[in-house]
Amino acid sequence: MINGRALSRLAWLLCPVACAGSAEIPLSVSGSVSSPVVSLGYATYEGYYNGTYDLNIWKSIRYAAPPTGNRRWQAPEPPLHDSRLTIPAVDQAPLCPQTGAFGVPAAYGFNSGLGNEDCLYLNVYAAPNATNLPVLVWIHGGGHSVFGAIYDPSVWMNTNHNGFIVVEMQYRLGAFGFLASPDVKKGGRLNAGLLDQRFAIEWTRQHIAKFGGDPNRITVGGESSGAASAVFHALAYGGKDTKLFNNIIAASPYFPSVYRYSDSFPKARYDKFVELAGCSEPSANKTTFDCLVAADTKVLQNASGTVSTTLGYFGSFAFLPVIDDDYIQQRPATQLLSGKLAGKRVLVGNNANDGAPLFNPNVSTRSQYDEFIAETFPLFTPKDVKNLNRIYKIADQPPPANGVVFDTLGYTGPTALTQSGIATGIQQSVFNIAAETVFDCPAQWIAEAFSTGCKSAWRYQYSVTPSYHGADLRSYFAVGATLPSADFRHAIQKIWGNFIINDTPVIPVADAVGQYENASVPVTGNNTHIDWPQFTHNNPVHMNLNTTGGQISLVTVGETLAYYIRTGPGVVNNFSLANSFAWEGTRGDRCDFWRAVSARVPQ
Repeated sequence: MINGRALSRLAWLLCPVACAGSAEIPLSVSGSVSSPVVSLGYATYEGYYNGTYDLNIWKSIRYAAPPTGNRRWQAPEPPLHDSRLTIPAVDQAPLCPQTGAFGVPAAYGFNSGLGNEDCLYLNVYAAPNATNLPVLVWIHGGGHSVFGAIYDPSVWMNTNHNGFIVVEMQYRLGAFGFLASPDVKKGGRLNAGLLDQRFAIEWTRQHIAKFGGDPNRITVGGESSGAASAVFHALAYGGKDTKLFNNIIAASPYFPSVYRYSDSFPKARYDKFVELAGCSEPSANKTTFDCLVAADTKVLQNASGTVSTTLGYFGSFAFLPVIDDDYIQQRPATQLLSGKLAGKRVLVGNNANDGAPLFNPNVSTRSQYDEFIAETFPLFTPKDVKNLNRIYKIADQPPPANGVVFDTLGYTGPTALTQSGIATGIQQSVFNIAAETVFDCPAQWIAEAFSTGCKSAWRYQYSVTPSYHGADLRSYFAVGATLPSADFRHAIQKIWGNFIINDTPVIPVADAVGQYENASVPVTGNNTHIDWPQFTHNNPVHMNLNTTGGQISLVTVGETLAYYIRTGPGVVNNFSLANSFAWEGTRGDRCDFWRAVSARVPQ
C-alpha cells in the first residue's frame, strides 16, 4: 500500500518519485522573515519560508472544486469561495485514490491504495520577491494511476539561482480520471484527469503573477505518463490551442495503447468496474452512470484497483487516456506525423533502460517471448509478428539470458537488442521492445514533430547507470540524493533549468564538466558552451548523458532486478552526440516499424 508516508527501501530504489521531497520539513529563519500570504480571490493562502533553500512554499492550494458527488467524471469546476480568513498552506495534500499496475511486484511501488477524491490541489515554489520569472508546471508520472505532487524541486531551483517558479498539481487517477465508455461520454466527461491538468495550467496562467511568475513563459513538464500528458495537451483540440504554454519537457514519455473511448479494451474495463461497483443492474429510474456517481468512494476505489491489477498484461494500467473525439481527436502517432500540435519548443528524451521495471522480468525462453508478444500486441497480424521478429533479430537466436549484463555504448558493439545493464538475451529483447514501442519511439516522433516549421526540438538519452524507467527523477528532484554523482546532477539540473529560463538546453561547458578536468563533453567552436544542435530530420542528433570512472557496485532489488552503479570519487561526466536513427543498431528503422503498425498497437 503506497500512501506517500511509509515507503520501503526497495520502493525508493525503483520509484524515487514516491520519496523525493516527502521528508521536507517547513523551516524558517529568525522572526525577520514573515510567512508568505497570497490572495487568490476565492481564498487566501499562507505558505512558509524555507531558509535552507531561500524559497517561499505553498502546499495544498485548491485549484478546483472537489470532484465528488455529482462532480464525479465531470470537467473540473472553479474552487468554491472559502470564508476562512487565511488558510494554512504548509501540509502536503492527500493523494488521489491510487490504482496499481497488473503484475508489478509491490516492492516497485506501483500499488493500489485508498486516497481522497477531494485531491485537486497544487503546490507552488517561488523565490521571495520573485518578479516575472518563467514557470515550470510539473505533471507527475505513474501510469495515469498512482503517485501525486510529492516532488521537491528545491535543489533543482537552487542550482539555477531560483530563476524559475515551480507549480506541481495533483489530478484524478485511475478510474476516477480515465474511466471510458459511451455511458461516461453521455453522462459526464472523458479524460477527466487530463482536464484537471489543463485546469491547473489555466489556473497558473491566471494566478502565477501573484507569486512572481510570468504567465506568458510557461513550460509544461513531466516524466513518464506526466510527460505523455504534457504532449496530450499539445495535441488537444487538434493542436489548435497555441496560447496555453510555450515549452515542453518530456522525460521518457509513456505512450501505451491509446484506444477510442468505445473500443473493446476500455469497454471491458468499464464493464468490470461497473460490476465491482454494484451497478450492473441499476434501478428503473437510475442509469448505470447515475449509480456510479452515487456509489461509496471506498467501493469505487477498490473496484478501480481490482480492475487494474487483474485485467491486462504485466506492467499495464487499466485506465488510460482515450480518443474522446473532443479533447483528444487522433492517435498520437498519427497526429504527431501531421505536425498539428501546440507549443514552441520541446526537450524530449528517454532512459537507456526504460523497459525495466514495468515490463515482464521473467522471460527467458522463446515460448515465453511469444506469449509476451501475443499478450502485449493482441491486434498484431501474423505478418506483423514475423516482421517484428525479423527487425528485432529474434529469429537469429539471440544469446542466452545468462550472459553478463553491461551497458551498451549505443553506437558500436553489442546493442540494446540483446544487451543492457539490466538483462541479456530474450529477456533484454522483451525490455527493448517494450521500451522502444512505449517510450523511445514516441520520444523520437515528438522530436520529429517539433523539428518542423517554427518549432524547435532537442533530444537526449539518459544513460547513467542504472537508467531504468524513473531513475532519472533523483537527478533533478535531488533533495537528499547521493546518486548519480554531484557533477552529473548539477549538469542535468542546469540543462533543464536553462531550457525553462532561456528556451535552450545548451549550457556553459563549466556546468557540464564539473570538478574533474578529464570529463568529456562536446563543445562549441569558442569552447564556452556545449555543442548540442537542435534535432532535425536532416540532423537527427541526440545528446547521450552518461558518466564513467569511479567504482562499480552491484545493487540487487528483489528477485528480478539487479544492476551496477558508479560510486565514489573519480566519477566524471561523459556526454556525447549521436545519430538517433543509427543509435543502438538503427533504432530509427525499428521506430519506422512501430509507426507503420501504430494503428494495431494502437499508438
